[in-house]
Amino acid sequence: MSFYTYILINRMQTKSYVDMSDNIERRLIEHNTGKTKTTKYGGPWKVLHFEKLESIEEARNREKYYKSGAGRIKIKNELWPKNNSA
Repeated sequence: MSFYTYILINRMQTKSYVDMSDNIERRLIEHNTGKTKTTKYGGPWKVLHFEKLESIEEARNREKYYKSGAGRIKIKNELWPKNNSA
């Protein structure tokens, strides 16, 4: 089974959200239908970036990285859309 670490961004490109799952499509639906408390407001959401990993431990470690200071800098400098650097 594969696991994914993913980064969501809202339509206004003002917020991002990092998580992991074994099914990105299902999770995106849950985020956009208000079933996830942390992303209930601020959407709609779309996938900005994702990484396919072989184990849940790898996915969790990658999620922790993107939530760290260095990971947030990487998101802003390398992954965030260039037309809006919020």
